[in-house]
Amino acid sequence: MASKNNGFKPGQTVPTSGQWGLVGPRGGNTGQEVTSVKGEPFPPTPKPHMTYKLNDKTK
Repeated sequence: MASKNNGFKPGQTVPTSGQWGLVGPRGGNTGQEVTSVKGEPFPPTPKPHMTYKLNDKTK
């Protein structure tokens, strides 16, 4: 389930494989991305209170 800012927290299960962008604590785009696979947990973020938002779904 997504958090209140529609992002996913580290440790939550990835719902869709693809490129996930890191969103800053206040909702800003950080310009960083990670590749995550459906069913795996999201990795830890570099700073507290960051979330993940889907940028590009895997085809």
